[in-house]
Amino acid sequence: MLCRMTSTGLVLLTFCLLHQVVSQRCPAQCGKCPEEAPRCALSVPIVLDGCACCPVCARQQGESCSEVHPCHEDQGLYCDFSADPRTEMGICMALEGSNCVFDGVLYRNGESFQPSCKYHCMCQDGQIGCVPRCNLDLLLPGPDCPFPRKIKLPGECCEKWVCDSKEEVEIGGFAMAAYRPEATLGIDGSDAGYNCIEQTTEWSACSKTCGMGHSSRVTNRNRRCEMQKQIRLCMVRPCEKKNEVPIAKKGKKCQRLKKSEKAIHFDYKNCTSVQAYKPKFCGICSDGRCCTPHSTRTAQVEFQCPNEKIIKKPVMVINTCVCHHNCPQDASLLQIDNAMFPGLRI
Repeated sequence: MLCRMTSTGLVLLTFCLLHQVVSQRCPAQCGKCPEEAPRCALSVPIVLDGCACCPVCARQQGESCSEVHPCHEDQGLYCDFSADPRTEMGICMALEGSNCVFDGVLYRNGESFQPSCKYHCMCQDGQIGCVPRCNLDLLLPGPDCPFPRKIKLPGECCEKWVCDSKEEVEIGGFAMAAYRPEATLGIDGSDAGYNCIEQTTEWSACSKTCGMGHSSRVTNRNRRCEMQKQIRLCMVRPCEKKNEVPIAKKGKKCQRLKKSEKAIHFDYKNCTSVQAYKPKFCGICSDGRCCTPHSTRTAQVEFQCPNEKIIKKPVMVINTCVCHHNCPQDASLLQIDNAMFPGLRI
């Protein structure tokens, strides 16, 4: 009698398990969903099932999951079938971020470290993101400091700008202070009442000396007060065709600033700006000096793409330029930017 009951129980158990496994697969067509919305535990959201048919409660960590009953993905959970790949049931597990290796040292996900006194870094899911502890600035020559240079002071980590005591030279006009708050249009600011100490680096040099390029900076000027990398498009000057190099006015070796004579459209990849603009560009010199943007602002520009999609991109707008011998090393600035900030959010 015991054997007969045991045999019957095993058959029922097997039938129940098979029914449960089959019920975890998506049907060929969605059936009728319950009229009442599912009642979920506190803080558990209602999501669409994996078959995109009916609303269900998102499964939490440690709970069973399947194709029909998905895990709470917003919490970084996924359905793990590694216990038995043959079954349709799994367990909701948390994603573990990847570790990082820097200079032969292993860092765990979320771990902070300082590779040098100049940078503070963090391992973020296999990527290393760093923020500079020193100012990545560029001091342009001015009436009060015609020959600036950076020096390393004893006992100090960051280099500092000093002015050589050489006689003043003409640099092609008045040069304003090297840095001041720029007029930025279309960039989200942090709430006035939010307790956040704003930290923002200066915009890097444009990646191209002519044509459309990009520059970047790192800032926590956002609602979450998180360090993020911002990228804007920039054009120091259009690329001139052969035999069309502009010549400075008679008696002058530099053409510091030039405004576009006709309205032009900006091109970004396969997209074109909706409006036409008459931007200002930096000129060129014939005596070895270089002209670079001095005062800029950032504006949002609408671009229309081939699929009729409209996108907005921040674009550098030049207010003034300055011509000088202290030419920025674009390549080194971009190398620092790309190497040290890959893990920051954009």
